[in-house]
Amino acid sequence: MSIWWSLHLRREAASVPLARRLLLGTMETAGVDPDISFDLSLALTEACANAVEHGDGGFGTSSEAYRVTAYLDGEKCRIEVADSGPGLTAAVPLRQPRPEAERGRGLCLIRELADHVHIGDKPGRRGTVVSFDKMLKWRDDAPLMAV
Repeated sequence: MSIWWSLHLRREAASVPLARRLLLGTMETAGVDPDISFDLSLALTEACANAVEHGDGGFGTSSEAYRVTAYLDGEKCRIEVADSGPGLTAAVPLRQPRPEAERGRGLCLIRELADHVHIGDKPGRRGTVVSFDKMLKWRDDAPLMAV
């Protein structure tokens, strides 16, 4: 079983729950275990929120969109969120934010919820790509279970 979809979304807060609902609906229809679906939807929410907040073109340019792609292939789900922001100039630190901080937990959450995470610049272009994957577990009644 293999399912994939890609969204081109406006950099607006309202786009984040749209992407999350599409992912949750896809996983529910396929028969993915609800705990796995929840983890991936929370990680996607954080990655989309970062694209909305930090994905502008910078330097007087404007990028009004970002891209979300999800692949359910066999027993793994991979999600990529790509924006056109200034990109990352150095490795993203793994440090936890201070307990009283109101921001800065998104990438740490993604790293905790997913099995593998890659955060980097778009090759040859401006922007950041956050990709993460997780092994899937299936409900007993899953209609599209990988065999």
